[in-house]
Amino acid sequence: MRREFPMAGPEALPYATAYPLLTSSVVPRPIAWVSTRSLEGVDNLAPHSFFNVVGTRPPVLGFTSVGEKDTLRNLRVHQDYVIHIASADLFDAENHTSIDAPSDQSEFDLAHLTREPAKAVDASRVAEAPIALECRVRELISLGADTLVLGDLLHVAVAEEMLADDGLPDIDRLRPLSRLGRTEWGLLGEIRRADRPRWDTDSHRL
Repeated sequence: MRREFPMAGPEALPYATAYPLLTSSVVPRPIAWVSTRSLEGVDNLAPHSFFNVVGTRPPVLGFTSVGEKDTLRNLRVHQDYVIHIASADLFDAENHTSIDAPSDQSEFDLAHLTREPAKAVDASRVAEAPIALECRVRELISLGADTLVLGDLLHVAVAEEMLADDGLPDIDRLRPLSRLGRTEWGLLGEIRRADRPRWDTDSHRL
């Protein structure tokens, strides 16, 4: 037996119930650790856990600003930004940058993180982050109270020690953080590897 939760229509759950149900169900979620710059030159840094690759030709990344936050306000006027992938040893720093700090305060400083200039966009990168994805806004799409940010990926920087022999990031070295429900975060757990099946050799196994 299942418990039913209507999400639309006259019997839809109120937001205060629907939001935690949704974020506890769609798990784990990768985290976009987004650095932006305000018109006053303040470097903002905040995690956003509605995030993924949404296109490859050209490469496009998407994340959602839940509500109107400094990240979104900055991107409306200054369209360059950097998405970072944080490893487990940056857990405390990334969590701290979710603080509701005033707009004139930089989370880089509050979390004692090091700035470094981006290569292709006018924004600061987190020097401690193993992967930096430099983006420029392609489109801002209103989703009611939220906004989907689509960005063209212009440049990628990966720490050398994270790269495997094939030139790609090694998941065991990267140890990326993820968001779960409630106040829970995910660490890298068991990894299973499997080749994608091919119709000409594997269809009989389906």
